[in-house]
Amino acid sequence: MKLLLDPDRLFPTDPATRDIARGLYETVAQLPIISPHGHVAPSLLLDDEPFADPADLFITYDHYVTRLLHAAGVDLSTLGVGRSGAVDPREAWRTFASHWHLYAGTASGYWLTHELSTLFDIEVEPSAETADAVYDQIAARLGDPAYRPRALFERFGIAVLATTDDPMDDLAAHAALAADASFTGRVLPTFRPDGYLDPTAPGFTERIERLAESNGTAPDDFAGYLAALEARRAHFIAHGAVSADHGVLEPYTVDLTDDEASVLFRRAVAGDLDAAGAREFSGNMLLRMAGMSARDGLVMTVHPGVFRNHSSSTYDRLGPDTGHDIPVATTYTENIRPLLEKHGLEPRLHLVLFGIDETIYSREVAPLAGFYPSVFIGAPWWFIDAPDAILRFRAAVTETAGFYRGSGFIDDTRAFLSIPARHDMARRVDSAFLARLVREGRVSLAAAERISVDLVDAIPRKTFKL
Repeated sequence: MKLLLDPDRLFPTDPATRDIARGLYETVAQLPIISPHGHVAPSLLLDDEPFADPADLFITYDHYVTRLLHAAGVDLSTLGVGRSGAVDPREAWRTFASHWHLYAGTASGYWLTHELSTLFDIEVEPSAETADAVYDQIAARLGDPAYRPRALFERFGIAVLATTDDPMDDLAAHAALAADASFTGRVLPTFRPDGYLDPTAPGFTERIERLAESNGTAPDDFAGYLAALEARRAHFIAHGAVSADHGVLEPYTVDLTDDEASVLFRRAVAGDLDAAGAREFSGNMLLRMAGMSARDGLVMTVHPGVFRNHSSSTYDRLGPDTGHDIPVATTYTENIRPLLEKHGLEPRLHLVLFGIDETIYSREVAPLAGFYPSVFIGAPWWFIDAPDAILRFRAAVTETAGFYRGSGFIDDTRAFLSIPARHDMARRVDSAFLARLVREGRVSLAAAERISVDLVDAIPRKTFKL
């Protein structure tokens, strides 16, 4: 069966509206990609090694792909996921290809089709019958220097790529990239302190001990702990960081005195803090992180609402990030109020609120961003960074907060090759949404043209201080 990549994909079916959408898309299709939040490792670009094989490239590290295969009864260990060990990449690819039908209508299927067609000139759908031929065609391209990471970075037109990094990372890879005259891209680290703020995180005490050692203070010294975090943030800023990212189960914040927080901290380091106390400490630290951002200027992004490692047996066998993180309901209005009461009107704070619970967009996030100058609306993320979900998002937030209180599109991906596919999808969907507003007489064509460009350039640059 022929692999379909319709040039008018995601545009409205009404001919007149489709023509407008097509025109809007053409104005932004070739603009540079700004990716201010993602999970591509900087070593990928520093080492610039050829990609290993098609399975490693498309399957092993893409949770969107592997989770659906697991749901169909495929053992994740046969795909090389997590701590699986070495697998036969061709066999993993054959398994994926024979299940290609599972991805029909999904965002993953859309992105994979885009990648296979535009990057590797694949003209047939993967299947049990075509698996080896498709594998061989991709593998042959991977030996070409034009398919190394740096060459693809340039081909993709990436202007800015942010990574996600542990606070204790020395950022040597970022420094080496910045010093390499042969690499002209802008790759920024992102400060991700979750494991240092949440006492329930595995290895919390060990992390705090390393952090304290770097600062020359006692592990249970709360003032030293805060100073060490600020020092690490300064280290990141010196290496080009523009944001600090916070992945939390709930965006709970609470304002505690230094003495109250210090008592909780000492108990946390000693491993003697109950669940209620851990929630209070984490909530206070999320608020304090906002204070630090208001002072040092790092954009604060919050990614809540994920039950991590839902399958205990899978986690025990294969480790984290193996496809079984599941969304939960989220509430911002009450949870985030203590933070906003203390820092919400401070001019240097940029607070980007994300969510996987779609109900919060029109009910909470858009109204918050429509009042607080510090609050910005995070783009649809993870389970809802898909065409129909993005259209629902646009309808949910635009009538309350307009277009200019958003973050711009966020690809949030580990799958390097999917970056242009994801951004192209967002540009097409936004063009479709704007085209409808033009046809309904709600926005002029000239305004829609300006907005379409700003959504991929001026808006993310402003939100992330680029």
